[in-house]
Amino acid sequence: MLVCDQEGLAALADVSGVAAVRYDPQATLPDEAAVAQVLVPPFLATSSAVALTEQLPRLRLVQLLTAGAESWVGRLPAGVALSDCRGAHGGATAEWIVAVLLAHYRDLSAFLRAQDDRRWDYHRTDELAGKRVLLVGAGDVAEHTVRRLAPFEVTTTLVGRRARDGVHGIDEVLDLLPRHDACVVIVPLTDDTRGLVDAEFLAAMPAGAVLVNAARGPVVDTEALTAELSTGRLRAALDVTDPEPLPADHPLWTAPGLLLTPHVGGSVPGAMRRAYAIAAEQIAAFARGERPPNLVENGY
Repeated sequence: MLVCDQEGLAALADVSGVAAVRYDPQATLPDEAAVAQVLVPPFLATSSAVALTEQLPRLRLVQLLTAGAESWVGRLPAGVALSDCRGAHGGATAEWIVAVLLAHYRDLSAFLRAQDDRRWDYHRTDELAGKRVLLVGAGDVAEHTVRRLAPFEVTTTLVGRRARDGVHGIDEVLDLLPRHDACVVIVPLTDDTRGLVDAEFLAAMPAGAVLVNAARGPVVDTEALTAELSTGRLRAALDVTDPEPLPADHPLWTAPGLLLTPHVGGSVPGAMRRAYAIAAEQIAAFARGERPPNLVENGY
């Protein structure tokens, strides 16, 4: 098994039946690459890391450290399985979601600007309490977000790919949007979700509503969102953008009502510890000849 850093080497050293070897993604792979059956790419690895698989003739499993797998799906050699790190970053991402909602409703951006200008800008703000929040995506991040919003007396509604107990189907989303004060997008990036938040989606949101994207940048139509924000009708918080990183001359930087962070929702001190704990479970299952619980693509 090839592991990309020292923390991972230590965390995976005790996985039964597997020998962990550290590698540098920017350097020549170690000799063990010739027999390695598992590859653990770096956290937030881009699509360029997929090329590493071409140097691993006996590879059978790629174990990601992120929940997002869009850079890898459909791009692995035949016979190679893909497992993600679902369950590792949901709590931290949910915390970011609550933080940006509070920042918008309590107008923290305006107060920070006033502090920079040494102005005593007293004014009343809105509040998170009592708001209705639509969560588009009903997985691990949604579960954490619902729990963290509950103490604020927020009403949450879940939307998934298909309707089930407690979850609406995605086909209902345009009917649900007008009845909610905020919409949080936390879906994986797939062919079905690319451009999901388009002009029609945004138009269905009521005036003053807040869009939060904690998914992937291409889930939101950047041009449509920029146009909507320019009118002042909606507000938004983005941890991801399309393109990403955002070019310095992009109009989103100056869009009114936008709170922008550079893909840091899951970047907290405990992130890698939790990620490697999940990875260890997946790799241990593989070593026992079982399907990893987080299997995304079955190359077996």
